[in-house]
Amino acid sequence: MIKRPNEIATIVSAQAAQARAAILQMTTLAGSGHPGGSMSSLDLLLCLYNTIDHDPQNPDKPDRDRIVISHGHISPAVYSSLALNGYFTIEEAISQYRIYGTRFEGHVERDLPGIEWSTGNLGQGLSAGAGFAIANRIKGIDSYTYVMMGDGEQQKGQISEARRFAAKYKLNKLIAIIDYNQLQICGTIHEVMPQNMRKNWESDGWQVLEVSGHDIMQILKTLDTARKADQPTLILAHTVMGRGVSFMENKAQYHGAPLKREQCEAALAELGQPSELDKYAALREAVRQNPPQLELPDFAPKYELKAGKAILYTSASDCRSGWGNAISDLAKINKGSANPIVVVDCDLSGSVKTADFAHNNPEHFLQVGIMEHHAAVMGGAISTTGIQCFWADFGVFGIDEVYNMQRLNLINKANLKTIITHVGIDVGADGKTHQCVDYISLVRNIFGYRVICPADANQTDRIIRWLIDKPGNYLVAMGRSKLPIIQGGKGEIFFDENYVFEYGKADTLREGKKATVFVCGTPLGRVLSAVDELAAEGYTMQVINVSCPLEIEADLVAKAAKRGTIFTVEDHSIQGGLGTTIAEAIVSGGYKAKLVKIGVDTFPRSAESEELYMAYGMDSQSLKKRFREG
Repeated sequence: MIKRPNEIATIVSAQAAQARAAILQMTTLAGSGHPGGSMSSLDLLLCLYNTIDHDPQNPDKPDRDRIVISHGHISPAVYSSLALNGYFTIEEAISQYRIYGTRFEGHVERDLPGIEWSTGNLGQGLSAGAGFAIANRIKGIDSYTYVMMGDGEQQKGQISEARRFAAKYKLNKLIAIIDYNQLQICGTIHEVMPQNMRKNWESDGWQVLEVSGHDIMQILKTLDTARKADQPTLILAHTVMGRGVSFMENKAQYHGAPLKREQCEAALAELGQPSELDKYAALREAVRQNPPQLELPDFAPKYELKAGKAILYTSASDCRSGWGNAISDLAKINKGSANPIVVVDCDLSGSVKTADFAHNNPEHFLQVGIMEHHAAVMGGAISTTGIQCFWADFGVFGIDEVYNMQRLNLINKANLKTIITHVGIDVGADGKTHQCVDYISLVRNIFGYRVICPADANQTDRIIRWLIDKPGNYLVAMGRSKLPIIQGGKGEIFFDENYVFEYGKADTLREGKKATVFVCGTPLGRVLSAVDELAAEGYTMQVINVSCPLEIEADLVAKAAKRGTIFTVEDHSIQGGLGTTIAEAIVSGGYKAKLVKIGVDTFPRSAESEELYMAYGMDSQSLKKRFREG
């Protein structure tokens, strides 16, 4: 039954009083939280949850409207609103707020029904919302995406990236709402960092509507207007920090400071709501003593995508071409799949080899321009919708520049496949600002994120095809230059049509008695050249290609330790890369072996890649000498 605006307004007004009481009690009892902004945002939230298409009994229904909470610190308002709209009970929210082991964390988390994106690092939400909006368009879903935002948050540069993207792609089903209470931690937004919000949004192509953020009927009418627009819309909602409690209103101190118990009692009385602090204090203690046994949702999508037939390269080629050819072929053979393949590019299609995909699949190719922060988050959001999303960029932009965004993708249990090219000193003369030598070490710190470093175009092709139906976040890292086709000990193509990639499994390319070389990615050809020359002189070494440098099979290290000196070679910093993985395996296994790390130990200078390989001892002749010395 469709409710009339006055009926909705009556419901929202009644819920608002209950929710404000819940916000104050949960933050007071927790001794932390953000009550001020929660109370200023509340009326907007309740108007949304009472008018959007959603189902608390089926929170993941594919055609739902979505609400992204960008300023995740207003979690008390969000939890109260969700509870009053049937997602769980208000008692659960108050009694479990900010207690270890529950889902009611300090900032909103996707594990909780009704939460679309884990946020709190400000500036992320609009990018996620744009990702959901364009994913709906690609999948033919006619739903709205709303993004609730703070006003201090508008100082973040990523928001302007997301605005421009939304305007370019005419995302008229995307509606942003700013809680414009004009206060942040250190004072007014005008003192901390002045800006003209309305003009900023309008200049980027958005319709801007202003509204009183506490006038329920006005909010409802404005939402209806926004839903009829033919362009993305911002609702600038004038609100009051701490709305509803006289001594809290317009006080910046309550942005992130809860009330003391006696203050909370007075505030509840002013709201006309009963105090249940004793009741909830007892419930919270019971939760601490016996935390709920949570069954966290499994967000991993099931992809119905075919890997197709491998492409065989017989002469030198670059790995990036292997990637580009593979993704174009995969798009062709999976056309019409229930799981579309989408590629995101940041103005580098010629270099990262996405141009062919773009030409043949324009509706699934998103040209983001030089806006990497937005690309990373938007791609992550898209990847949670059943779309297999690949983002291609240079290494320094795809991981170094967006480390926090990639970290948040993992926290959000996204499934983004980031393809980074031009890593390591193989970049050459572009110099140290573009020589990404920490792509492994950075991802090492993101729990559960996986890294793959192909050794030639053939292995690259097999890796991309293997990835096509895999959930999870992966970084595939490759250099710029053409590489020799890797051959086995008898001169055969090693990564041939029958080669099967398996994450975490290393490949033994040479057997030997004197020592073992573990090598990752681009340098493999040079290592094999050096080892083969030594073998011709009677000095044999084992060579193991580790394409997944964050994992190594323990038995390989155990056997290598018995053989003698262990070398690691990588076009990467010797800190945190493959050498670190091998060192940890040696120590944890209790093995005794000499470990020699060969790689980069400083930010390199500008030079051609071959000169740099010589400078860092990774050309074949330098490696041969180093291996012989032991």
